[in-house]
Amino acid sequence: MNSKPEGVGARACWFVGASYGGTDDQTQRFLEEGIWENGYQDKYLDAVRSIQPGDRIAIKSSYTRKHDLPFDNRGQTVSVMAIKAIGTVKENLGDGRTLKVDWKPFDPPREWYFYTNRSTVWRVLPGDWTTDALIGFTFEEKPQDINRFRNAPYWRERFGDSAVDKHRFKWTRFYEAVADKLLTFKDKRDELIAGIHSIASKVDGLSNLQDQFADGTSGPLKDICPFTAMGIFNRGITDANRKAIASELANLLGVSEAVPDSFEGIPILNNQRSWFFGFDHKRQTDDIDILWEVFSQAITFAESDDADARSAFIAAYDNATQRYGVGWNLTMGLYWIRPWNFPTLDSQSQRYISKKLNIQIGFNGPKGRCNASDYLAILDTLEARFQEDAYPVHSFPELSLAAWLFKDSGTSAHPNATDPDAQEDEADAAPEAEVTAAPIDPYSVDDILADGCFIARPKLEKILERLRTKKNLILQGPPGTGKTWLAKRLAFALMGQRDDSKVRAVQFHPNLSYEDFVRGWRPAGDGRLTLVDGPFVEMMKAAAKEPTARHVIVIEEINRGNPAQIFGEMLTLLEADKRTPNEALELCYRRSDDERVFIPDNLYVIGTMNIADRSLALVDLALRRRFAFVDLEPELGKPWRDWVQLQ
Repeated sequence: MNSKPEGVGARACWFVGASYGGTDDQTQRFLEEGIWENGYQDKYLDAVRSIQPGDRIAIKSSYTRKHDLPFDNRGQTVSVMAIKAIGTVKENLGDGRTLKVDWKPFDPPREWYFYTNRSTVWRVLPGDWTTDALIGFTFEEKPQDINRFRNAPYWRERFGDSAVDKHRFKWTRFYEAVADKLLTFKDKRDELIAGIHSIASKVDGLSNLQDQFADGTSGPLKDICPFTAMGIFNRGITDANRKAIASELANLLGVSEAVPDSFEGIPILNNQRSWFFGFDHKRQTDDIDILWEVFSQAITFAESDDADARSAFIAAYDNATQRYGVGWNLTMGLYWIRPWNFPTLDSQSQRYISKKLNIQIGFNGPKGRCNASDYLAILDTLEARFQEDAYPVHSFPELSLAAWLFKDSGTSAHPNATDPDAQEDEADAAPEAEVTAAPIDPYSVDDILADGCFIARPKLEKILERLRTKKNLILQGPPGTGKTWLAKRLAFALMGQRDDSKVRAVQFHPNLSYEDFVRGWRPAGDGRLTLVDGPFVEMMKAAAKEPTARHVIVIEEINRGNPAQIFGEMLTLLEADKRTPNEALELCYRRSDDERVFIPDNLYVIGTMNIADRSLALVDLALRRRFAFVDLEPELGKPWRDWVQLQ
């Protein structure tokens, strides 16, 4: 197989699944027939069509493991990806399903840890240390630097080298173990509820297990869901009672993990609303069954590589949220059972996510809450951001703890987080149309050269690497050196695809102001003034919504305006090490008193500058310090001469 150039701007590599329906492994057939086939008729079609001959491809299988690992995992679950075969794409049939591939199998498969992906088709772009390491491991058989991954911010709380007494969130192992054992009681609920009533007779703090029936009588609860079962020690009671109840429940379930000494970062239920379902006379006959279903599907989804598991979780979640007694408390329950996989959206966490992290939460479900798509959008965004070294938090437990400590509008602790409307009847949610992903048009340094660039490949790769690390780049040179032409193509190569929706071009001029570029007041149709975001803030918001995609704003003739005045406070935020919510600043024009903004890590700036125009003001040192500068000169070498001969 041909070696491919590495680094930013090199072609994408593809990691694909080979199991139909999660169990029917097609790997051997693919190897024998020299093909790869998409097992879906309605998914990943555009992604598969975008794969080009010559692209490198690997068959992978992702799963989780707790035992037989080549490092100390501290009893935590580890994401594993087995590389079964690698190859080079020879032909794409263009049907969105079939590729012809020259395969090289691995027997046994090579296992890669931590940085994995559950999607059937995973497009991996080089240019980041994690992706470069994965590509090197897969296609060049380099060893994985496991210690670096273990101690990276996203994984170090669970697997890093810190001293035992420095470990946080030790409670997560106990909570996951309780959830695992609870799942075995899905079809033994009479035994479970009897055991919980027995606990109530021995330990104070469980007076909430009396049901109300349709005939007006009351009596002991006869059925229970797994979230309510875990809720018996996650309520507004003393820590001593919580530990006592947790210990008794662990004994009932057969959990061997020790009861935690502390419960930091765990939201709790309101004592008055600690059930996830209504009284007998208000609930439907299958309400508790539905809660067991979403519980089961959530655990499967958290630990499975099967794309169908995500769809099953979505269906179960949306069904559950339309049931009486289920609201934001469902996200808390999901966090309890798999705290490293699911976020809690109690009121304090919502405030932290929206105010501190500037992530928009969708409210398209019943009663103006999240539906499953909204919830998973937040999950996906946060997981992508957690892997940024400078991000304020790097896991869901750390986020929950930070939210608990977050001081905003006079609050500094988790409130009793069950939504006030959780016990009211909920209207059916309107069905949502499925969003189809736009087709991918791959773009790399090869394409810049093919488009007619006369700059040598090594220099192009160096320019792209400077753009990736510095985040801000200025191409300067005399007229006619193709600065604007190259700027847009560098943007496409940085993104790994030609996508005009993620690139925005603006031009600076002497009359351009901060109000035009960042944010300012503009006349509205009713004669009033309204606050309008400029192109820079709009690109910031677009980048924040797609944390795994790179966005680029191209500023033509950046020195024709007054950059320091036009950027304002954004000039400080442009620095690569300030692309984090911890460095957020107030804008001159705020939409609310507590609004703070920061530039996302995945937004890049490319400027062009004509140095021949001596009438222009010199760019000040503050701007020069924040940008990498690249000089472009007329290239009259062999590529240019060959091009002239063809004209």
